[in-house]
Amino acid sequence: MLLGKMRSAVLALSTLAAASKSSSAFSPAAVRRTAVSARRQRSLIPRAMSSTAAASPPVIRGRPTWQQTMIRIADPAKSLPFYTDVLGMTHIDTLAFPQWKFSIYFVTTLPEGESYTLRPGTQAAHDYLWSMEGVALELTHNHGTENPDGDFKGYHAGNEESDGFGHVAVSCDDVYAACETLEKEMVLFKKKPDEGRMKGLAFVYDPDKYWVEVVRRRTGGKIPNKFNFSQTMLRVKDPMKSVDFYQRLGMKVMAEKHFPDAKFSLYFLASNVPDADVPADPTTEEAVLAASNLFQPVLELTHNHGTENDADFKHYNGNEEGRQGFGHIGFLVDDVYQACDDIEELGYGFHKTVNGGTMKGLAFALDPDGYRVEIIKRGGIDFQQKDLE
Repeated sequence: MLLGKMRSAVLALSTLAAASKSSSAFSPAAVRRTAVSARRQRSLIPRAMSSTAAASPPVIRGRPTWQQTMIRIADPAKSLPFYTDVLGMTHIDTLAFPQWKFSIYFVTTLPEGESYTLRPGTQAAHDYLWSMEGVALELTHNHGTENPDGDFKGYHAGNEESDGFGHVAVSCDDVYAACETLEKEMVLFKKKPDEGRMKGLAFVYDPDKYWVEVVRRRTGGKIPNKFNFSQTMLRVKDPMKSVDFYQRLGMKVMAEKHFPDAKFSLYFLASNVPDADVPADPTTEEAVLAASNLFQPVLELTHNHGTENDADFKHYNGNEEGRQGFGHIGFLVDDVYQACDDIEELGYGFHKTVNGGTMKGLAFALDPDGYRVEIIKRGGIDFQQKDLE
């Protein structure tokens, strides 16, 4: 969900070389060229950058589950067809706030063959949205940005120095065949599968020039959908702090990939994964295989080695003036007040407290890098009926 006028910033990859740092490690070619054995990898990586602790820290109360990634869009008439018609997602709900001049559209990947009969914008659709166990992509439209004759010049889609947000991603069984289809549909590419240093994966542009990675599932035929929403990538300064934060929000570390020579590491976390399905050692090939075959998205935390030792280093977090695009990720909890008490007790700050602003009953916590993390009640709030202060 977006608060007020929702003017924050998107942060993405800075160059194609940086894209190799940001890209999924699920590419077999990339693994063959850059990965060494898990044991040798760990011996080459300083302890502070190595795997997460064997025992996960205590989880914030209220069964927090990752539910959304928000990006701003200029024109829903262009973005909705891209994510639904081209990438196969389903438009599950719409929230309109005419008093604040913005609207929000939620799309997600549903299992192939599952029929969605609810009409976006209805109470039934709201109930579904705020109780879903999966992850939605929240497309936020500030009214007027679709007007080509206006003053709006577009959102910041990233690719500049110190950008934090990298991309969202979809997975498929065959990247080459999928990209042939995307090319026929006139989708623009940042990187085709055989371009760049990492073969077998691609990046396409959405209508606002956000990068959408196209990656291969490691086991073909396991998921019948042509595409499934599979990643949100954020760069982090200190992975030990960031992984701890998201573990406390109920996420599990499904896989890690460490590239000592290239000086970066990737951590893949997911919600709603049974303990029995969480790999004991996230650095193994079996762990990477399991993570790549998940139907639900993973949160990909990308760490460029050394940033944790630079006191002055800071990623742009998505809310800076002039860099607006990416907004936040969000979690559902049973009790927002209780969850926020726990977050505050752990020493994390807030952009908006649960009783602050014009919308009561939801909060925006700040993760260790300053990314906004929405905390919202499972079951939702009747935003349409909330009174302005």
